[in-house]
Amino acid sequence: MAEIKAELPTLQRLRCLVIDDEPVAIKGVVNFIRQLDFLEVTDTCTSAMKAIEILKVKDIDLMFLDINMPMLSGLEFLESLEKSPLTILTTAYSAHALEGFRLNVVDYLMKPLEFQRFFQAASKALYLFQSRIVRDHNKEGSSSDLYIRQGDGFQRIIWEDILFVEGMQNYLKLHFRDKTFVIHQTMVSLAEMLPKEAFFRIHVSYLINIHKIDAISGARVFIDGKQLPISRHRKEELLNSVVYAKLISK
Repeated sequence: MAEIKAELPTLQRLRCLVIDDEPVAIKGVVNFIRQLDFLEVTDTCTSAMKAIEILKVKDIDLMFLDINMPMLSGLEFLESLEKSPLTILTTAYSAHALEGFRLNVVDYLMKPLEFQRFFQAASKALYLFQSRIVRDHNKEGSSSDLYIRQGDGFQRIIWEDILFVEGMQNYLKLHFRDKTFVIHQTMVSLAEMLPKEAFFRIHVSYLINIHKIDAISGARVFIDGKQLPISRHRKEELLNSVVYAKLISK
């Protein structure tokens, strides 16, 4: 099993905002945050409306967001943000898990929170945050290479050559024209490392290189002879951002 590697920046604390309508729940999250040297509490609040005001005046890297809150739910609040910080959802109910992952949250924690799961989610957020920095640095330097672990060594790959990425439960398949690599990584973390102007998430299980598209027909994208499904809620965005901007025949 392989994983993508990149040189990560010096450890820095993620600035956290804790949002929950229950003060006791806030206290529990804050206590867990203080156990980790890569997190710090920047602010807390008891409603999404207050969180909106905080985001206007403070830099937040990571939100711990309760779903079930009065006036504006956590999911409604998250969906209303044009650009949201990394987000970990906290809730006593599992019914909203799929909806949360549609909004690309880092993780989903069930109440009462357990420190082991909290640590796993926070570590994932740290990796994603650092991956964004690496991606931005690579973009500035016009770097197109990444490394994946292969046994005891590392294999250099060129992201521009990736046709598409396929999600397979706990691992991913990187499809190239003449080979496939399997890596132990989440789709969200990989997408953070790849240039957003070149890759598009067409489905929960597929991330495609838009420069490798051969055709789009119905609910399918065709790449190198393979048919990939497009989610209904992603098709319009794909057409608007990729096709219509370059359409020469009406």
